[in-house]
This record gives sequence, C-alpha cells and structure tokens, in this order.
Amino acid sequence: MKLMEEKILQEGQVLSADILKVGSFLNQNIDIKLLAQMADEIARLFADCDVTKILTIEASGIAIAAAAGMRMGADVLFAKKHRTSNVDGAVYSTTVHSFTHGEDYNVVVSKDYLKSTDRVLLVDDFLANGKALTGLMDLVNQAGAELVGVAIAIEKCFTGAGDKFRAQGVRLESLARIESMTEGNIVFRA
Repeated sequence: MKLMEEKILQEGQVLSADILKVGSFLNQNIDIKLLAQMADEIARLFADCDVTKILTIEASGIAIAAAAGMRMGADVLFAKKHRTSNVDGAVYSTTVHSFTHGEDYNVVVSKDYLKSTDRVLLVDDFLANGKALTGLMDLVNQAGAELVGVAIAIEKCFTGAGDKFRAQGVRLESLARIESMTEGNIVFRA
C-alpha cells in the first residue's frame, strides 16, 4: 500500500535495526484517514473469504482490526494479555512473546466469543518474529475455527517470519513490507 509506505518514510523513526517507531500515525496517535484506507485495503484483499470474526491481540492491533471489521461487517475480538476479573468462565489460552516489550504474555480469549463456526481473519500492526501471530493461530486452532488469512500493517521482512508463514500455506497480506532499515534509509520489498 503506497500510502502506508509514504507515511512510514515521512513519519517513521528507525530506532535500531529492529525497531521502527510509528506512534505518530499508527499505534499511539492514529491517523484516521490512513486507518480508513487501511481498512478499505484489508476489506478488498479478503473480500472473498466470508470473514465472520477478526481476531487481534491487545493493544496496538485493536484500532486496525476495528476499522477493518466495520468495513467487512465482521465482529472484532481481541486476545487479552492478562486474565482479568471480567474474563470469567472457560477461555482459550496461549503464551506469546512480545518482540516490542521483550516479555512473555499468557493471552486469553473467552470461549463464548470464538466459536468453531467462525471464519477468522487475524489482524495486527506489526509482524516481526511471528510469536504473536503464532499465538493467535493457536487460539483459532483451539476453538476449531477456520483461519482464512492474516492482515498485517507493517511486516519486517528481514526477520523471515512472513515468508515462513506463507511457505506453510497461510494467506498473509501486509500493507507495507520492509526489507531493511537503518537510520535515514528504509527499503521496501516490492
């Protein structure tokens, strides 16, 4: 998505060879016009999938997932990183490692909200090492639901995670694919 690439070049800040700061438009301060266009593109890419549920992980993927859900007419569910008192009853649970925070989280989704009849699209802001995506896929698997695809805002191609998932047959679409990045130079994969 050309607009996403342009926004990254204009406002993204490379903090290290692994970290791209996009808080000014994507995961803290959200550019609503960009978000709407992202949702349109995700809806276009997965229009043939009959998505009934969009699943993400808190917190940065929620806005993207909600916007896509509105465009696609699909409910949005997010995995909570901590089981809280308002998550009662039976849950699906898995452990994910956060690339950004360097921590493991036991994420949960209520069994009431993810059913075997769901056709699930996973949505997230970044694909780095693939741990969050693997965890979300595990939740879908536990529910016996059908994974129809994955939509990622920004994929860090240099980690190889996206290529690994595609080689496993996962339909994975990224709005921007970064091949490499250094301070002052971001190269996108065609």
